[in-house]
Amino acid sequence: MDLESMKCWDTSKKDSWKTIMLLAYQSLGVVYGDLSISPLYVYTSTFADDIEHSETNEEIFGALSFVFWTLTLVPLFKYVFVVLRADDNGEGGTFALYSLICRHARVSLLPNRQHADEALSTYKMEESPEENTSRLKILLEKYKCLHTALLIVVLLGTCMVIGDGLLTPAISVFSAVSGLEVNIGQHHQYAVIPITCFILVCLFALQHYGTHRVGFLFAPIVLVWLLCISGLGLYNIFKWNRHVYKALSPYYMFKFLKKTKLSGWMSLGGILLCITGSEAMFADLGHFSYMAIQIAFTFLVYPALILAYMGQAAYLSQHHNSNLQISFYVSVPESVKWPVLILAILASVVGSQAIISGTFSIINQSQSLGCFPRVKVVHTSDEIHGQVYIPEINWILMILCIAVTIGFRDTKHMGNASGLAVMTVMLVTTCLTSLVIILCWHKPPFIALCFLMFFGSIELLYFSASLTKFREGAWFPILLALILMITMFIWHYATIKKYEYDLHNKVSLEWLLALGPSLGIARVPGIGLVFTDLTTGIPANFSRFVTNLPAFHRILVFVCVKSVPVPHVTFAERYLVGRVGPAAHRSYRCIVRYGYRDVHQDVDSFESELVEKLADFIRYDWYRTRESNMSLDDASNSNESSGYRLTVIGTTGFSNHPGYEIEESLQLASVSIEFPTVQSITDVIEMEPMGAAERRVRFAIDDDPDSDKRSEIGTQMQEEIEDLNAAQEAGIAFILGHSHVKAKQGSSMMKKLALNYGYNFLRRNCRGPDVALKVPPVSLLEVGMVYIL
Repeated sequence: MDLESMKCWDTSKKDSWKTIMLLAYQSLGVVYGDLSISPLYVYTSTFADDIEHSETNEEIFGALSFVFWTLTLVPLFKYVFVVLRADDNGEGGTFALYSLICRHARVSLLPNRQHADEALSTYKMEESPEENTSRLKILLEKYKCLHTALLIVVLLGTCMVIGDGLLTPAISVFSAVSGLEVNIGQHHQYAVIPITCFILVCLFALQHYGTHRVGFLFAPIVLVWLLCISGLGLYNIFKWNRHVYKALSPYYMFKFLKKTKLSGWMSLGGILLCITGSEAMFADLGHFSYMAIQIAFTFLVYPALILAYMGQAAYLSQHHNSNLQISFYVSVPESVKWPVLILAILASVVGSQAIISGTFSIINQSQSLGCFPRVKVVHTSDEIHGQVYIPEINWILMILCIAVTIGFRDTKHMGNASGLAVMTVMLVTTCLTSLVIILCWHKPPFIALCFLMFFGSIELLYFSASLTKFREGAWFPILLALILMITMFIWHYATIKKYEYDLHNKVSLEWLLALGPSLGIARVPGIGLVFTDLTTGIPANFSRFVTNLPAFHRILVFVCVKSVPVPHVTFAERYLVGRVGPAAHRSYRCIVRYGYRDVHQDVDSFESELVEKLADFIRYDWYRTRESNMSLDDASNSNESSGYRLTVIGTTGFSNHPGYEIEESLQLASVSIEFPTVQSITDVIEMEPMGAAERRVRFAIDDDPDSDKRSEIGTQMQEEIEDLNAAQEAGIAFILGHSHVKAKQGSSMMKKLALNYGYNFLRRNCRGPDVALKVPPVSLLEVGMVYIL
């Protein structure tokens, strides 16, 4: 689902109808692949065991009425008209809602937040936080337990999306292949399971190529499939029962429940499968436009699905043979059964591909928030940012998917499991959207309550029906979510505790500046990149490094790679650079900021970009010093004070010519952070945005021989840049911490189990920080650290 985290369409282009229609066409293969194949298994799951189709047709008409109103109320009214508007800079999904809430209320548990993050162009808010003083906001910010509860709700939705990514390929491909039962007769049981498993293995084996390699086929397949099922629906309506439209009346729903009673309520677990994939409309909002998704669903997908369900109901209403198995394929004319079977299998593969890609995307987002063990994320497309592939998750999903297919062996159990996962995700979305209505849209709480009660009651009805099938397949997503929740929460808890430990054990700047030849400390050629989660101070792992190996590099850079609660951070705003100590010490701090949908770049580009940003910062810092009209002694003091400042370094760098130019876009502001002491932090905006006009700062090094002060500063700047270039040629070393966590004495048994066994087991069996940061082994220096938490 996450096929394009960086938008390739300009706002001006999105306004044209030609572009909107093209986006609507493209959305078919990405957004609606899962939703469009639901007619394959909805009636099969509904009439599996709980109820039987009688000659009065009350059961089939009641099921059709439920399907119609469920499709109308949930995907059409809830998602298209309400939830799609709750976007985060055009991005959708569970993390988009959580990000919006965290920006409008201080409920985020991300440990290294800075006020400078609020100056990002994508960190836009309708009004300042001070103006929004709703009681709900005050309540959420007051209690830390509510912050944790909100995160748990988000993680629950995330776990169920992962569960859906496991179950959807199994049920969709199995349902499509089960058409062999109608086509080849009694020997189908020997062919359906092996063919399904073979298709699933091929599907997961091709994931490393990336969706973009075969994506051009997706939209035509889904379009032809939708036209096929709508055509079959019209054929069956006119041939078997032209009055089936009467079943769209809500009266048939009450009649259905009145006749079937408890069995009818339990059968709702099969009916809810008609909205499987609706969440994809919101999750993939960032790849398309709101108008494109709205047009595609309202004018093509929705009518095609309704006609398909009506056509199946019309056929079944005239075939009351008790020996007839209710299936999608029984209503397909004999002359087109094989083409429809092949097309159904292709459509199921498309729907499975979309949910698998979405699973990779949401795990990558969870990892960026420190809520998932480190895994290797591969960027599969150079042109389309955001298409990712995770090898470990891919093979685990494949194994579990095949196990589910072989273990359940029927659509009923798979449908029960998938239905529970789908409804849980929708309930989470409903709850988070209710908070967005109050906190972000600033609407009265009554409106949010009405939204929550109306749609929440519908989803709770289906959720309760799914829970009754606990022993018939619904146990699987619950078990899977429980395992994932425990894993993610332990990892997040340990990550927060480690950050707090680092924060309390960081060393002072005076200690760093005191290191020198007098203490037996040598400065060796090269650049040393010390990775840390801290945005201030000197990390304890560096002091451990210097203690055991009394030498460090001539150029020292403390690098903090952090995530911020926005979907994307533009490249021009990604790097915050500043000095650590005076200019002569050659020590810097660089904070690299990523959004929760951004993919970290390769280490080669990161090295070159980091050195380029350091050079730009050096020129900017000396230029600022030169312009301050100070004496040489004062300039030296200014360099020391500038060691406590961080500045946004944009995309346009300085050249080596006498004239230099910085160009910043209208959203950008150069941001600096002053640290009067190591403990206190004050955020300062150095340059405010100048409205719609772009800001250009032009300056040149003045080589006027009468200006000794400026000439001296220019010489010092040139020496510092030469030192940086020489260090880059000497080589770059990456210094990372290798941590072992232990619970301190007196901790509770639960904490000891979580840290001593749970976290350390995950740490040993997941990727190391060097893999997550894509550090080459030849340049890696690891410093062992024991955390007593």
